[in-house]
Amino acid sequence: MLETASLPKPSVAVAANAAARRLYLLFRIGGDRYALDAGDVIEVLGLRVFKQVPGAPSWVAGMLQWRGAAVPAIDMSALAGHADAARVTSTRLALVRYRAAGAAAEHVLGLILEQATETVHYDPAAFQPFALDNANARYLGPVLNDGQGMVQAVGVNELLPPSVRAMLYPADREITP
Repeated sequence: MLETASLPKPSVAVAANAAARRLYLLFRIGGDRYALDAGDVIEVLGLRVFKQVPGAPSWVAGMLQWRGAAVPAIDMSALAGHADAARVTSTRLALVRYRAAGAAAEHVLGLILEQATETVHYDPAAFQPFALDNANARYLGPVLNDGQGMVQAVGVNELLPPSVRAMLYPADREITP
């Protein structure tokens, strides 16, 4: 008969901590690191060619066709006031679930993300409130320090100001305030 050593059982605290952790997609804007909750991400693709949206802010990269639907895409670097995202292999298009407050439907929104090549597990409770109140960037959430520096969470549902949301998702206009 073969004997096996019994493995130690993980403690309740270790198991609870593992259950509390969530997966995040990391990306950069300039030298800063940001995290998208992977639960908001539908798919990560290479960059695409976009149809321009005349009259939209410069950070709206355009529209793309995905699974038979027109999907708007925004450039996160340009949204944050930097130059457009670099067109390199590590720049990705993340398709995310977007639902504005008061909107009747969930939409797909494309995010152009620089250096979006890594996923990590963080405990959401480890994110702490950001010390600044930036009314022009409500999508910027709490921060954490992971040993490599600060990481700031990005709230997908806060990305679009009402005027841009109305332009990109006109069906929501009659429903939202």
